[in-house]
Amino acid sequence: MDTLKNFRLDGRIALVTGASSGIGAHCAEALASAGAGVVLAARRIDRTAALAAKINQSGGRALSVMLDVTDAASIAAAFERAVAEIGLPTIIVNNAGIAEPKSFLKTPRDGLDRTMATNFFGVWDVCQEAARRMVAAGRAGSIVNVASVLGLGSAPGYASYSASKGALIRLTQTIALEFVKYGIRVNALAPGWFISEMNDEFFASDAGQAYVKRIPPGRTGELHELAGPLLLLASDAGSFVNGVVLPVDGGHQAALV
Repeated sequence: MDTLKNFRLDGRIALVTGASSGIGAHCAEALASAGAGVVLAARRIDRTAALAAKINQSGGRALSVMLDVTDAASIAAAFERAVAEIGLPTIIVNNAGIAEPKSFLKTPRDGLDRTMATNFFGVWDVCQEAARRMVAAGRAGSIVNVASVLGLGSAPGYASYSASKGALIRLTQTIALEFVKYGIRVNALAPGWFISEMNDEFFASDAGQAYVKRIPPGRTGELHELAGPLLLLASDAGSFVNGVVLPVDGGHQAALV
């Protein structure tokens, strides 16, 4: 048995939400490097178009589509275009997410609503759209939801974010049980701290640097360290992995429970 071959994704189509930067963009490049055709889905179409051009120029296959996970019509339109132009996505990476760190008493209801709309309801709607299409086509697949270690544990100032990611983890486990009969696996990655546009200013500050020194790994993650776990969950290498939440955090989650 060629174990490494099982990580290949040749002939498959992957759709990545929030693919315009950070974790989403890196996930898209990792999937493309494993042979998948990639649908780069995000609101910032200029950025996904540039990334699609980069992937295509390097010999891969990528399509940039407009997708706002808080808009059901936008989700349906993105899938329609993907199917028409590159094929049915059978690998879904739900990465789009936001964070508005505030103490619980200072978190306004509209802030909670925004966080849940993107981090939970948006994933719910993308999963439904993707799974309905896969089931109708009789196609197996893999859904990878990007949760967080803060959905497994918590920290002061992240009530709305932790609640949204905790709900996402329970959704992941529930639909994993429902979709297994269709050959669709559902798992989640739970990243620790990776520097992105949402947090780069904080981690560049003295307070951010001091925080990094206190967490168990003593550093933030490097984006390339997410590629292996992602490919495991997306590919046949993880064919018997279902309903799992995989922390990728250097041990941070162990200190939160």
